[in-house]
Amino acid sequence: MALATRTDRKPSLTRTLWGSTLGKKTVMAVSGLIMLAYLVAHVMGNLKVFFGPDEFNAYGHWLRTMGEPVLHREWGLWIARVVLLTAVVAHGVSAYQLSRRDLRARPVGYAHRRRRASYATRTMRWGGIIIALFLVWHLLDLTTLTVNPHAQPGHPYENVVASFHTWYGNVIYIVAMLAVGLHVRHGFWSAAQTLGVGNATRDRVLKTVADLLAVVLTAGFVSVPVAVMTGVVS
Repeated sequence: MALATRTDRKPSLTRTLWGSTLGKKTVMAVSGLIMLAYLVAHVMGNLKVFFGPDEFNAYGHWLRTMGEPVLHREWGLWIARVVLLTAVVAHGVSAYQLSRRDLRARPVGYAHRRRRASYATRTMRWGGIIIALFLVWHLLDLTTLTVNPHAQPGHPYENVVASFHTWYGNVIYIVAMLAVGLHVRHGFWSAAQTLGVGNATRDRVLKTVADLLAVVLTAGFVSVPVAVMTGVVS
């Protein structure tokens, strides 16, 4: 009698983790923290605009030469871009798949919405979409300079001022930064819970840190267009 052969293989550990809800939440948490670190560094760089064109343009030049002479020109910048893009894609894909999984698990809507959920929690999905659309605009505005009518290649300070001299540039940016603040506030808390950092004694501290991060980042980013609109930066 011929022996039956097994053609099925045990799934790899990576595939098993990715296929689980906990695995997807962990990917969201880690990728979210990577993006949060980028936001902190980015807002610090943005605030250099208050020190004038020489310092801000020098910062823009440094971004293209960081890592030299070990790395070639712009290699460090492209490494950062690839890491950030990977984090954004991983975060978005895992969020989408978790959302679809949640909808399949509960095909019938709740008769009554849970009022205890925070505004940030209820708007995480739409906030993510707003941020994703903003990223496309932001790249076209200040990286490729496609939608910035008065852009000057190689002059980041002047390009920032030109962008925020338009009413629509200010509206898009400020709305997106408010969405970022809400996303950070809820996302930092959720990441801490997923990674097992939170407990009964640390929850209050984590919530305070989440609130402070959201407020400081939002205020820091929004201060730039407000400064241009009011003539503080010109």
